[in-house]
Amino acid sequence: MDLVELWAIFGPGFSGAIFGTGWWFWVDAVVCSSIQVPFLHYLPGIFASLGALMFNCVRKEDIDYSPYDEGEWRLKLWLFIAYVVAFVSLAASVGLLIQDSVAKTGPSTWTGVAGVFQCVFVLISGLMYWTSHSE
Repeated sequence: MDLVELWAIFGPGFSGAIFGTGWWFWVDAVVCSSIQVPFLHYLPGIFASLGALMFNCVRKEDIDYSPYDEGEWRLKLWLFIAYVVAFVSLAASVGLLIQDSVAKTGPSTWTGVAGVFQCVFVLISGLMYWTSHSE
């Protein structure tokens, strides 16, 4: 077995473990928080998961990378929107981290750090899964 075959076999499981780790950081921060975490802090992780789901709905084989051919512009637009959703969620989690570290009232800084970890791990797992499954 070569490395590509092993990645095709174990990649989705490894990706799922990383996804679970990202959500585990967030659950830990919410459970250990001394105050109730506002729903606004949940949104970056939810949208990061949605972005990962969006770009995993497209098969790599369906994308035509030719710059001169019409190709499937709908797929490319879908992937663009998926990446925008993913990186906006990451930017929002960083913004909430800054807000949590500056404000004296509100969730602790760990809640902001866990939100950033959650988004990073979810997006990495989505990209890993997208590279590992091919038909």
